[in-house]
Amino acid sequence: MASELAGVEQPIRFGEGYEVDLRPRRLRRGSHVLKLERIPFEILLLLLEHRDEIVTRDQIVSRVWGQGVFLDTDNSIRGAIRKLRQVLKDDAETPRFIQTVTGQGYRFVALVITPKEPSAASEPEAAGVPTSDRDFMSELDSWLQARRLRLVEPDQDRTAEKTTDVGTGQANRKSYRWLFVGAAALLLVACLLSFLVVWGWRRASNPPTHSQGKIVLAVLPFENLSRDPDQEFFSDGLTEEMIAQTGKLNRDRLTVVARSSVAKYKGTNLAAKEIGKELNADYLLQGTVRRSSDRVRITVQLVEAQNQTDLWTESYDRELKDLLAVQDSVVQSIASQIHIALTEEQKTRLANPRQIMPEAYEAYLKGRYHWNKRTADGMQKAEHYFQQAIDSDPTYAAAYSGLADCNSGLAWHGFKSPADALPKAYAAARKAVEIDPQSAEAHASLGLVFSHGWNWAGAEAEFRRALELDPQYANAHHWYGDYLSIKSRHDEALAEASRALELDPLNLMISTWVALRYYQARDYSRAIEQGRNSVELDSNFAAAHLLLGEGYVQAGLRSEGISELKRAASLSRGSPLYTAQVAVALAAAERRREALRIAHELETISRKRYVSPYGLAQIYAALKSDEDTFKWLQAAYRDHAVWMEYLAVDPIFDRYRSDHRFQELLRRIDLL
Repeated sequence: MASELAGVEQPIRFGEGYEVDLRPRRLRRGSHVLKLERIPFEILLLLLEHRDEIVTRDQIVSRVWGQGVFLDTDNSIRGAIRKLRQVLKDDAETPRFIQTVTGQGYRFVALVITPKEPSAASEPEAAGVPTSDRDFMSELDSWLQARRLRLVEPDQDRTAEKTTDVGTGQANRKSYRWLFVGAAALLLVACLLSFLVVWGWRRASNPPTHSQGKIVLAVLPFENLSRDPDQEFFSDGLTEEMIAQTGKLNRDRLTVVARSSVAKYKGTNLAAKEIGKELNADYLLQGTVRRSSDRVRITVQLVEAQNQTDLWTESYDRELKDLLAVQDSVVQSIASQIHIALTEEQKTRLANPRQIMPEAYEAYLKGRYHWNKRTADGMQKAEHYFQQAIDSDPTYAAAYSGLADCNSGLAWHGFKSPADALPKAYAAARKAVEIDPQSAEAHASLGLVFSHGWNWAGAEAEFRRALELDPQYANAHHWYGDYLSIKSRHDEALAEASRALELDPLNLMISTWVALRYYQARDYSRAIEQGRNSVELDSNFAAAHLLLGEGYVQAGLRSEGISELKRAASLSRGSPLYTAQVAVALAAAERRREALRIAHELETISRKRYVSPYGLAQIYAALKSDEDTFKWLQAAYRDHAVWMEYLAVDPIFDRYRSDHRFQELLRRIDLL
C-alpha cells in the first residue's frame, strides 16, 4: 500500500466516516477537520500503508525521526498513539482501529478504502495545471465529448439502416461522414477558443493571493516535547526568536503576528483555519522542540491557514551551538514557500549564521522568559539571566538590550533606584548598539534610557532610528508614544500607542499604556474603558489595575478607584509607587488620616530601601499640603526619579501649574 499512497490525491477512507487527505495532510470526519499533530499523523499514515500488518517501533522511529536519533522515542510513540486513539475515539482494550501487539508494535485493523490511481494517460494533461483550471478543463472535455457523440451518432444510425446499399450510396455516405467530421472539427476549434478566453478571464479575475496586500504569518507557540516543565522557557524562547527573525524579512510584504497575540494558542486544539481566522493570518508556522543536554531536535511545519494545506515540513537534529543556523534555515524556507524576496544583505546574513555558546543562548532564553512576565520577581530574574548570557558571550547584543530593558523597567516600577538602575541600563544599551548598529531593539532600548534620563533629543532620535530599522517593532512605537506624551504631544502619542497595540493587540503592557496616553491627555472616560480592556486580558496584571484605578479617581469615581488601586498595590508585591497611588485615592476621597498613615509608612520604609520621592510628592499634592509637595518634588528632582518625566502631564499636580516653583522644576528638566 505504500506505493499506492504515494500518488493518491483522493481521500483515503476508513472506519466510521473518517477520511485522510494526503495533499492538505489532514484527518476529517464528514466536514469536520480533526486536530492531529504531525507525529501522530505520520504514524497514522504508516499504519494505513501497512494495514493488517504489524508496524514495529523501529519502523515508526525511522519514518518519523530518522536513523541515529538520540531521543526517548518510546514515550513519544506511546504519546502519539494515545493522541491518535483520542481523536479516533478508539479503545486500547477493545480496539476498532489501532491494535497494540505486545512486544512488537501496532496494527491497523479497520477496513481501509483507497481510491484508484489516476491513469497514466491522464497524468501528462493534468501536470502543471491548477486544480480549479483542471476541473474546468474536465468539464469542457465532457461537454465536447457529448457534442461529438451527438454529431456522429445520427450518421452512424443512418449508416446502419442502409447496410445493403452499394455504389453511389456508399460514396454519398462517405461524403456525409466527411461533412460531419469537418463540422465537428470546426466546432471543436471554436470551443477551444472559447475555453481559452474563459480560462484567461478566470485567471485574470482571480489573481494570485497577496499580490497587492501584505502576507500575515503567525508563529504559534512551539510545543515542548521534553516532558520537562523546566524546559518551557526553551520552547517559549525559541518561539519568540522565530517571530523576531521572520519579522525581519521583507516588511513591505510580510507582517508577523506578535508573541503575546499567539501565546494563547499554546496547547490549543483549534484547527488551523480557525486560528488563521482569529489572527487574520494567511500562514501558520507550528513546531515542536525536544531538548537533550547540548542537542536539540526541532520540527517545523508551515501551513496555509485557509485550506489547512501543509506547505512544508522539516526536522532538524543539531547541537545547541548551531541553533541560529537552524533558525536561519527555517526563515529562508518560509521566504521561499510564501514567495518573499530577500535582499542581498539578508541572503548573506542567512548564509553565514554566527554560532552561539549554548550556555549563553540558554541564559538569554531564560531571561526573555522571565522578562515577559513583567513582574518585579520576573524582571529581577531576567536581569540575572541576561547578565549570565553576557558573561558567557560578551558579544551577545540581544542580551545587552535585554539587560538594559530590565533595569529601565525596574526603575520605572520603583523596585530599583535610578542611581542604581539607569547607569547599568545606559551602559548595556550603548553596548548593544555598538555591537549591532542595525538592531531596532538596541536603539529602542537606548531611547528608553535617554527618556528616563531626561535626554529628550537623544530619546527621540533613537526611537526614530529604531522605527526606521523596523517599523513593525511594537515596543519602539510603545515607548515612543510614552515620550510623546511626556512632551505633551498627545495626538501623536496616541497614534504611536495605537500602532503598537495594532501590532501586538494582546500585549498587556502596551494595552495598559494606551490607557496611560488617554489619562495624561485628560480623556478619563477612554482611559477607564482601555483600563477595563487591559484588566480583562489579565486580571492579575498589576499595572492594568493601576491605570484603571487612576482613571476612576480623576473621573470622580473614588470608591472604584480605591478598590482598583489596592488591588494593583497587592499584585505589585510591595511597589512603593503603587502603594502611593492608594494614598492619593484616599486623599481625593477626603480620607485624610488613612492617606497620611500610608505617607508616613513610606517615609519610614525609605530609610531601609528605595522609595521614590515622586510618589510621596503625589500624596501630599492630593492632600493639598503645598510645602510637603514641593519638598518631595525637589527630592525627586535631585534623585532623578523616573516618574519626574511625567511632571508636565500628571493630573495630580494640575493645581500647581501656575506656581513659579513648579514652573522652575519643569524648566530644569527641559519640559517648559
